[in-house]
Amino acid sequence: MLNGKPQTTTFRTVGPGGLHTQCAALCYRIRKGKPQILLITTRGSNRWILPKGWPVPGKTPGQSAQVEAWEEAGVRGALHDQCIGLFTYFKAGGRQTGMTCMAMVHPLKVKALSKTYPEAGQRKRKWFGRKKAAAYVQEPELAQLLLHFDPKTLQR
Repeated sequence: MLNGKPQTTTFRTVGPGGLHTQCAALCYRIRKGKPQILLITTRGSNRWILPKGWPVPGKTPGQSAQVEAWEEAGVRGALHDQCIGLFTYFKAGGRQTGMTCMAMVHPLKVKALSKTYPEAGQRKRKWFGRKKAAAYVQEPELAQLLLHFDPKTLQR
């Protein structure tokens, strides 16, 4: 935020040929007083991940994450536009291979899950408690974020 306004972004990389930036949505709901986290599978290796993708020109990183949550998981919800953490991973496969990415994580409280959305037939989605979600992801930094995620600490 700058002067109280969310800032938009158009960047993709930091440094020459270095780190590529992505925006991730930590989609959550509360059940029996505890947060549950929605994970989706990758299209290639079926690993469990958060919805994430490239920054969308003219949108904040949080808004970009919200777009990815819709496209990859059919999520409609309330965005908390602050980044709650970062994780890095190696992106293999697809058109752009062999790159290190840093994902900015933005919480998104799920209001509804659609049955039809752009990548509906390409991914699985499943709700997990924090401990199970942390155990299912491969990135250690992401696992720690999920394990310690507490929606009560989010700014309103």
